[in-house]
Amino acid sequence: MRGKQAANSLTARGIQAAPLRIDVTDDTSISDAAIQIERQYGRLDILVNNAGIAGSFTGAPSEATADDLREAYETNVFGVISVTNAILPLLRRSEAGRIVNMASHVGSLTLNSDPGHPLAGINLIAYQSSKTALNAITVAYAKELRGTGIKVNAANPGLVATDINHHQGQRTPAEGAVIVVRLALFDDEGPSGACLSEDGVVPW
Repeated sequence: MRGKQAANSLTARGIQAAPLRIDVTDDTSISDAAIQIERQYGRLDILVNNAGIAGSFTGAPSEATADDLREAYETNVFGVISVTNAILPLLRRSEAGRIVNMASHVGSLTLNSDPGHPLAGINLIAYQSSKTALNAITVAYAKELRGTGIKVNAANPGLVATDINHHQGQRTPAEGAVIVVRLALFDDEGPSGACLSEDGVVPW
């Protein structure tokens, strides 16, 4: 429903758009989406890996099980890899392919290991470690694609009011999307393998 509304909004502005539903935890859904994009457009210029969940586990790290982490990792980590690998052949056909992974400040090891940082009080092992893993994935793809026209970066939108935090974020989705759009539209001089917010570089 929201995808259709977004597509209709873009179409009303003269931008061709069509919703495409993907379950990032389902290989068939991902493959079908890649096939549909190829048939309809022949290539893809921008991939934003935006799907993410907080996971249901909020207890202490010492109480977590592998399944507790696996819930978040299926979407936030494995889903990103599966979608990126399926779509990468289409991005290679673009003159300037861009991959933007939706990161989070809570995934920064530097910030979270600082006792004096505001994030020091947050200790959600499943969600935070999945976002840390996403940062590592961003670096890995950027290294592989170095020398090609494809740039891979991580976007930190800030605390955006979305379903994942019960709309308690301080920023609107439109405000959070600013850095995502910026990374998606980087020219050839822009970085690859960076972790950025609107305020600049976010430390790994």
